Amino acid sequence: MLSRRKRVLRRRYTIASEHLGRTVQIDAYRPTVPPWRLLSLVIVNDGQDLDRMGFRKKLRKLYKQRELPPALVIGVHAADRLKEYGTASQTDDQGRGEQAAAYEKFIVKELVPWLEDRYNIFHGPDRRAIAGFSLGGLSAFDIAWRRPRHFRTAGVFSGSLWYRGKPFDPAKPDANRIVHDYVRRSRKPITNRFWFMAGTDDETSDRNNNGVIDSIDDTLHLMALLQEKGLKPELDMTYVEVAGGKHEPETWGKVIGDFLVWALRG
Repeated sequence: MLSRRKRVLRRRYTIASEHLGRTVQIDAYRPTVPPWRLLSLVIVNDGQDLDRMGFRKKLRKLYKQRELPPALVIGVHAADRLKEYGTASQTDDQGRGEQAAAYEKFIVKELVPWLEDRYNIFHGPDRRAIAGFSLGGLSAFDIAWRRPRHFRTAGVFSGSLWYRGKPFDPAKPDANRIVHDYVRRSRKPITNRFWFMAGTDDETSDRNNNGVIDSIDDTLHLMALLQEKGLKPELDMTYVEVAGGKHEPETWGKVIGDFLVWALRG
């Protein structure tokens, strides 16, 4: 039987968001540690999928094996993903992501202060991370990139890094990817850390016909751009490729523990 300090509690809350104009459901996971113990913070988009991953059990095992420092993990349940997940600076070529800026404001101006009022969590970005799956991974990257004073680390699981600002052009298959373009143009020092993951069966699309599926190709290309900007492999970013991994919570659940260990012990 687990001792009290190795148990993981889950509590569900509902928060009224002015920026999103709706109520947001969140699940808060934390170990049973004394109230004076400071907790790291991890916010996870698509938090409704954590149950399918057996997340609470995985956390309990990581704490039992002393793999993690005490952390507050927040699973934010999604509503209209096509509207709220995206890039805050612009919508994609089909107008998706029109509420991405509002979602970012919910995270940094409503959710984080709400959590600070209720939990004893570290202030400053070094002990704070944000993560997500698919479009939620795109959102996590974008929020961390734009808000490095809030989140140093981002976890991108099968990220929708294909997100483009203009319609697909077969003559330029890799053009107009929003995240790749703003990273390429950036002149600011990068203080973030990024954890990337893709599955070999995430999809079958290969738009540039180079023999590599787009989800892997887009991820590796983004990492190359980040390295050109000064990030160091393994220290500032890392990549996990899941053989046979599909675009589904069950695959992401296989490696979410790896992300937490990298993010919280880095």
